[in-house]
Amino acid sequence: MREKLRHLPSVDSLLQTQAVRHLVAEYGHETTVEGLRAALEAARQTILADGESPSQEAILAQAARLFGMRLGPTLRPVINATGVIIHTNLGRAPLSKAAREAMEAVAASYSNLEYNLGAGRRGSRYLHAESLLCQLTGAEGALVVNNNAAAVLLMLAALAHGREVIISRGQLVEIGGGFRIPEVMRQSGARLVEVGTTNRTYLRDYEAAIGEGTVAIMRAHRSNFSLTGFVHEPSLEKLAALAHERGLLMFDDLGSGALLDTSSFGLAHEPMMQESIRAGVDLVCASGDKLLGGPQAGIIVGRRELIERLKHFPLARALRVDKTTLAALQATLRSYLTGRAVEDIPVWRMIAAPVEELEAWANRWAGELGKHGIEAMVMEAQSAVGGGSLPGQTLPTKALALCAPSADALAARLRASTPPVIVRIREGLVLLDPRTMLPALGDEPEREEQLLQVLREALTDSG
Repeated sequence: MREKLRHLPSVDSLLQTQAVRHLVAEYGHETTVEGLRAALEAARQTILADGESPSQEAILAQAARLFGMRLGPTLRPVINATGVIIHTNLGRAPLSKAAREAMEAVAASYSNLEYNLGAGRRGSRYLHAESLLCQLTGAEGALVVNNNAAAVLLMLAALAHGREVIISRGQLVEIGGGFRIPEVMRQSGARLVEVGTTNRTYLRDYEAAIGEGTVAIMRAHRSNFSLTGFVHEPSLEKLAALAHERGLLMFDDLGSGALLDTSSFGLAHEPMMQESIRAGVDLVCASGDKLLGGPQAGIIVGRRELIERLKHFPLARALRVDKTTLAALQATLRSYLTGRAVEDIPVWRMIAAPVEELEAWANRWAGELGKHGIEAMVMEAQSAVGGGSLPGQTLPTKALALCAPSADALAARLRASTPPVIVRIREGLVLLDPRTMLPALGDEPEREEQLLQVLREALTDSG
């Protein structure tokens, strides 16, 4: 054992090798030395455990792996094979090509983020998306902040601090990560007034709750669950009319950010921002990265004078978005204005994808795997919209089903692949849904071949 330990190379001797010189050039001298020391220590522990003495090549390979673990990115692209279109844990909405190109363009150079090119003086970042949002929703003004929770917080802090806001008990929702609408509302300094019951709230409940301290009525769309059966709530038009009759504001937290009618795609109707504006709502807020299909953002549209008050409220600066977010949002909104949202925006491409196209993808993969002696089949399944949108609504799909001695073990191997592939398991089978894999595969044959190679390797390892 001591002889084996004595034969281990020193850090200095390794630094003189050509292979390590390349590592120094890539990772720097200090990081390389640390990695070599760690790899040599691992080799010593192997020998002390009565193992074989690793070769110099094995030691260097271990050092390179350590570099990758320490310096490699923790945020990585993955292939979403789960069938959940807006998957919060996987980054929600993939961006369109136009949005990605717009982000890269402004990130690579200076930009007129807060500079008026015509006047030659300071401008406002809020203008870059405002006119597009107004055209699409019919609102007088618009403002973009960093997410929808921030939009609700800003709206209430600026306009309802110390005053009462009435909301139905059936709308006191909890969104992802344990964040609850009542807590966000209280954080703003607004006083929450709950009316009605969980399943039934009437217009008279709102009327009875209005007092001298009331400033607004608020609706929070139940975007991540649904109430069915013995339920009732007044229409948005009636709530807005009541608010204005009593001199109050009407707020609408939509969450999902839909600008297209989801019922056109075989889904239930999801409330749209432009519908809320037409109903007489004063301020509407929604997410940019859900059904709108853009970057993470909180969008507020509504009456011009209220939007201006929000822009000049001190909290707005803490919640503002950067140039890349605005660039991506602009590009996304232009796709709606030109009528190309379904073709350009990945969320809508996935929602609109015909089952026949998905079945063709799955059959091709099954056939390619079969050429290598791997059993795979195509089966019926359901895709979900996800992301706190259209709860319980699904779309029919055709999934590639893989059989392995352990579905959990195969799923783990796929997560550890490059790129990681995230799947779902049903009845002991590993399912891959082509619907949500389309953005990752695109129109490039080499990406599809890379996926098939990952599947072959993972299934071969499963024995």
